[in-house]
Amino acid sequence: MSGFASNRPEEALLLAENVTMRFGGVTAVSDLSLAIPQGSIVGIIGPNGAGKTTVFNVLSGFYTPQEGSVIFAGKSIRGRKPYQICRLGMARTFQNIRLSSQMTVLENIMVGCHVRRRSSWWMAPLGLPRFYREEADIARKSRLLAERLHLSEHLNEKAGSLPYGAQRRLEIARALATAPRLLLLDEPAAGMNPQESLELMHFIGRIRDEFDLTILLIEHDMKVVMGVCQYIWVMEYGALIAQGDPDAVRSNPVVIRAYLGEDMLAAKSGGPGGR
Repeated sequence: MSGFASNRPEEALLLAENVTMRFGGVTAVSDLSLAIPQGSIVGIIGPNGAGKTTVFNVLSGFYTPQEGSVIFAGKSIRGRKPYQICRLGMARTFQNIRLSSQMTVLENIMVGCHVRRRSSWWMAPLGLPRFYREEADIARKSRLLAERLHLSEHLNEKAGSLPYGAQRRLEIARALATAPRLLLLDEPAAGMNPQESLELMHFIGRIRDEFDLTILLIEHDMKVVMGVCQYIWVMEYGALIAQGDPDAVRSNPVVIRAYLGEDMLAAKSGGPGGR
């Protein structure tokens, strides 16, 4: 490995080495290695079916890889459950928004806070003051978080009734409520118009700074990726085919071929089949 995001693997907040994930006879991720330093915003891109979401599912504990290791904050997380990894400080969003649509905005954010709850569930039916004090504190923190993410006006609305962009922000707010060190964003710009995508770029940079985060994202919108990421890995058919800073990736013929195909690459370069 080489480059910005892997020049010091021993200092990486998250380090994946030689990760392979198979489903029957299909290899969804093959021998993937990456290192993400604290405080960075980095991305994974690739055509549909490249294995990007499988990588997220491996990193966040939804899948256990057949081969390789994943180290987060100095601890192996291979084989740990998603909730255990979340408690260690990794949170994620999903390509298809997974909010509790019949719960309010406030309740959805509070769900995220519960991963840090110290009082036990059985204290509630006993009416123990400690439980209700903590619940009130969680509600207060959730309102403050909603305010920071411009969701205050929707606090008592059901999540399923929100505009699409607000639902995306709410899903990120719920993830932030878990107090993560690393935030995984799975196609956050999906379904957004160009103006919303531009606003998302600024939003990602802002929450990185305000919440002292490291961010790894998957995204098909190249303007978002190139505008916000400091380092990018490119996948195709489960394998890493290129990596580097945005300028290097943008001009890499292997990447262009993966996205556009041989004929389009030839046309673009003025070669055979082009003009």
